[in-house]
Amino acid sequence: FSIVAEDPECSARAAELSTPHGVVRTPAFMPVGTAGTVKGIAAWELDRLAPEMVLANTYHLLLRPGAERIARIGGLHRLMGWKGPILTDSGGYQVFSLAERRRMDADGVTFRSHIDGSEHRLTPENVIDGQAGFGVDVAMVLDECLPYPVEAERAERSTMLSVDWALRGLRRADALRGEDLQAGWQGGVFAIQQGSLDHGLRRRCTEALAEGAFDGFAVGGLAVGEPSEALYDGVEMAAPLLPADRPRYLMGVGYPEDIVHAIACGIDLFDCVLPTRSARTGKVFTSAGELMIKNARFAMDPRPLDEDCSCPTCAVYSRAALRHFFVTKEVISVVLLTVHNLTFFLRLMREAREAIIAGRYSRFRAGVGHSR
Repeated sequence: FSIVAEDPECSARAAELSTPHGVVRTPAFMPVGTAGTVKGIAAWELDRLAPEMVLANTYHLLLRPGAERIARIGGLHRLMGWKGPILTDSGGYQVFSLAERRRMDADGVTFRSHIDGSEHRLTPENVIDGQAGFGVDVAMVLDECLPYPVEAERAERSTMLSVDWALRGLRRADALRGEDLQAGWQGGVFAIQQGSLDHGLRRRCTEALAEGAFDGFAVGGLAVGEPSEALYDGVEMAAPLLPADRPRYLMGVGYPEDIVHAIACGIDLFDCVLPTRSARTGKVFTSAGELMIKNARFAMDPRPLDEDCSCPTCAVYSRAALRHFFVTKEVISVVLLTVHNLTFFLRLMREAREAIIAGRYSRFRAGVGHSR
């Protein structure tokens, strides 16, 4: 990981992260391919969009098709048809989102599958084994993602458990990476800083994680229902605590104004389902703000979604056509809106990087409108 440029007026930085499948130029937004595909996007279209890295989810992939099957067919890159870098979430978010379907103890988490009710066990070690078997470039450690709000005693107990799991996961990764430097897995491992909105607990967590030689650090436990002001304060608090010489990843934050704020705080990597999920509901992101394509006012609108967008959707289709496709439930509408939304987010990141390198990030950030 090397820093290329830092903005003189804030903590924004442009950097490069070297991985087994290529260099990730940051700040970067990772489209989410939860179960091994970015919804609505074929591999060749993903290549054209050219994200720096994509994200997939260990929990969902372990349920189906399963780690053994993925390894036998050539790994996650082969499954996805994607040749670039991949980061996988360990399943820690599902500890939060599927709380009613799991049991936790000091050694790991037992889930009852939302698909067929079968029981599955995640431990700090086997989630690293699974991600290594997938052949990913960056593996996340297992953690507990806390809800908001949370009692102080529970937050402390959970955060220290996440630290223990992180260090256990790193030891397992080091053992795997040391087995065979030529044929073995050589991906990176990121730790996850927890601590809710408690500054002292976040600091203690970061200091404890510093005992391990992690390749990067994530800020976890934000964007879990707290108000926007609390999210912003949380990022401002959490990011500077993390080592400046490693990549910093803010998990699950995706609104444009939230991203540009976090970049100003020194965050490098982002992921969110927002661009693809929004496309499936008809929500479109543009340089002039959000629009809902199903609204009747677009029925006769000859303009593209965004006059400033160079994506194929905007080059070919009018708002009127896209509204017609969406309200008549033509499958192509989701594909076309997904292409546009991902183009918007990836362009935002590239422009942010250019602004940092040019030393004008604060002016760039001021020009990003609010989408909520």
